[in-house]
Amino acid sequence: MKLKSILAATSAAVLTACASVDVEQYASEEPRLVMSEFFDGKMDAWGIFQKRNGELARRFHVEIIGTWESPTEGQLDEYFTYADGEKSRRLWKLSQQADGTWHGTADDVEGVAIGKVAGNALHWKYVLQLPVDGKVYNVDFDDWMWLMDGNTMMNRSVMSKYGFRLGEVSLLFRKREPGS
Repeated sequence: MKLKSILAATSAAVLTACASVDVEQYASEEPRLVMSEFFDGKMDAWGIFQKRNGELARRFHVEIIGTWESPTEGQLDEYFTYADGEKSRRLWKLSQQADGTWHGTADDVEGVAIGKVAGNALHWKYVLQLPVDGKVYNVDFDDWMWLMDGNTMMNRSVMSKYGFRLGEVSLLFRKREPGS
């Protein structure tokens, strides 16, 4: 009888550990994130990639230009500059679906990124084609963004492959002043 209790408790702990946070828990948080407002115009982001042991592996800066055809259709043109001098570009095409979710595509994203906004939060899930040492790996991204104020957003992404955590990407987004 005692073994059954231990197994049940262990199973419950494992299931709880695997549960994901629901973006809806942020529904009442302010300021409210409106994609076409926050991601409109020029902004900068500063980021780091940390390996699963916490070691800092890369630092980078991103210049972003957001443009919108409508409140539900837009694009983010991202220009990355890494601390080692490497440069890259990603062009996201974003569209809001009838059910309220957001879809995003980019050349280095496998399939479609799916995101949901609630309150001040955006939760994206997608597969990024990540080049490493001459090879390309499909890596799962569990990407969370939180609007802190009208000009600042925090971003934390967990990278994994086959369910194993590879590391984390952290970014701070800041909108540029008009005219800069």
